[in-house]
Amino acid sequence: MPLCPHRSLPAVLALALWLGGPLPWAADAQRMVQAAQRLGPRAVAALPSLQALLQQNSGLDDEAQLAAVNSYFNRRIVFADDVDVWGQEDYWASPLEALAQGRGDCEDYVIAKYFTLLASGMPVARLRLVYVRVQIGGESRAHMVLAYYAQPDAEPLILDNLITAMRPASRRPDLQPVFSFNSDGLWQGVGAQTAGDPQARLSRWRDVLAKARAEGFL
Repeated sequence: MPLCPHRSLPAVLALALWLGGPLPWAADAQRMVQAAQRLGPRAVAALPSLQALLQQNSGLDDEAQLAAVNSYFNRRIVFADDVDVWGQEDYWASPLEALAQGRGDCEDYVIAKYFTLLASGMPVARLRLVYVRVQIGGESRAHMVLAYYAQPDAEPLILDNLITAMRPASRRPDLQPVFSFNSDGLWQGVGAQTAGDPQARLSRWRDVLAKARAEGFL
């Protein structure tokens, strides 16, 4: 049952909640609906499936949550450069912005997965957004992936839009980490050596955190 953009906010919220049930404690359904309405019909139409995903994730273990979220965004976002989508060289979209466009680059996949997992209740400490150099056809290119750590010293599991199957980092020799970050920290490579406050050092990260908060993901 599609959501129509002309519905009143209470009607849209009631329908979204009916489709998905109560959302996990980390997500705010009303803010999501309000944000989707501001972004337009495509964001509103994507909302029931997103909220159903959040509801489903609340009963799953970490690896099942990771698989569900990885698959959801890899299927729903078509890769496109920021210039083609936003008319800018480098734009970091929020999860609902990415769903509204249906297109995005590597950062947009990672950002959407990260905030959806947080909204599902996953601890921040288990996730890092990782800037890497990736080898493609003999060329080294800038790329971003999401890394999941079951324990602080565990080998991370990599979520990616290039290779859609989740793999341990040891099975991704094509990736060379440059730096990593999350809501709480910034690190050189993927190690323990801190590199400052990510919100102070990364203005686009600061901006996308504010957008994710406004959309009800935090």
